[in-house]
Amino acid sequence: MKGTLAQVRSYERSVQLLMVNQFTINLGFYMLMPYLAAHLSGTLGLAGWLVGFVLGVRNFSQQGMFLVGGTLADRFGYKPLIVAGCVLRTLGFATLGLVDSLPALLAASAATGFAGALFNPAVRAYLAADAGERRVEAFALFNVFYQAGILLGPVVGMVVTGVDFRVTCLVSAVIFALLSIVQIRALPDRRADDNGKQHSGKQHPGKRESVLSEWRSVAANPPFLLFSAAMIGSYVLSFQVYLSLPLEVRRLSGDGEAGTAAVALLFAVSGLSTILLQTRVTAWCKARMAPGRSLAWGLALMGLAFLPLLATTALPVPGAGLGRWLLAAVPPALAALLLALGTMIAYPFEMDVIVRLSGDRLVATHYGLYNTICGIGITLGNLLTGAALDGARAAGMSALPWLVLLALGLACAAALFGLHRTGRLTAPAPAEPQPVTA
Repeated sequence: MKGTLAQVRSYERSVQLLMVNQFTINLGFYMLMPYLAAHLSGTLGLAGWLVGFVLGVRNFSQQGMFLVGGTLADRFGYKPLIVAGCVLRTLGFATLGLVDSLPALLAASAATGFAGALFNPAVRAYLAADAGERRVEAFALFNVFYQAGILLGPVVGMVVTGVDFRVTCLVSAVIFALLSIVQIRALPDRRADDNGKQHSGKQHPGKRESVLSEWRSVAANPPFLLFSAAMIGSYVLSFQVYLSLPLEVRRLSGDGEAGTAAVALLFAVSGLSTILLQTRVTAWCKARMAPGRSLAWGLALMGLAFLPLLATTALPVPGAGLGRWLLAAVPPALAALLLALGTMIAYPFEMDVIVRLSGDRLVATHYGLYNTICGIGITLGNLLTGAALDGARAAGMSALPWLVLLALGLACAAALFGLHRTGRLTAPAPAEPQPVTA
């Protein structure tokens, strides 16, 4: 940990602040969101489909608006969008704790989602700009702070929600309010110039392309689109820590305290391993492999993460006791560890490749479109995974979902290796199209 902190201190102040900001953003978000569904269904008495609708609005308003957030960041600067997102999330979380009508809840949920769409592409483009040639290492450190917030947030939220969920909402809103003030005072201005290149300070005067023309130029970048499509699998696979792995634990161990402990073990293994190992894994990979090979190996490992679960389908399930709990806890925990390792290998190079494929032009817009593509993939992947889990168990084919996830990881790894071998992961962005005329 001392080595990690020393690495953080080696970067300029803006990069350090972005990392601390991301930890705080995730702390405030994850201390509230895991308990929102229980508040909506329990305290407010909403029907299950309405709870899903409210949560779905939040997800859609974030995933669907990433491209807009990235475009605004490239046009108006990274700092204003980061601050605007934090202010909007302050208002959204405070509103969630103060209202009980469905329209107000939907508006608050949409606001919290759109807030993420505003600051996420801007933060990543800002970090890439200020880290310069050290951006792979910077994104590795960024992931450490990111995971630390995810790990600590639910613990803090559990304590505060024990008092009242509305208190949790207000505490989270205060965190985002303080974060907004800190960024207004301490975060330097960064923005792209009229040609989309990143630089510090104010934008030089001049005529920009239209938004439509900028979007056309990003969409006319085949290597970037191919890379985005290949990386969808990484997000579908990593999300299984929140979907199929907990469901498998609950299936074997039940909903009691033993099941809760086994699910908690999943998140602890995933978060702690990243905090402890991320920088070492990145340094090892960077010294031995090209970025494309690291990405391919990361996706392959994420696919292989489901082998322990596949193996358990051939074992008899103990009736009860310690043996059943171990069967419920150990293979999913091992899968979570391998998923975390695969993500550690891939994530810093993934963020770097996006910048490379953008040609350092419209970087936030590229991040925004990338997040939108992967977000759509996550939604479809989770729907198919959930359906596969239900259908396979009903048909007595419990191994099928794990085989499919294994195949997905290996297929995406093969696609990334192919892109690497053909030079598409280092290809410059295509020539800019002529502006569209009315």
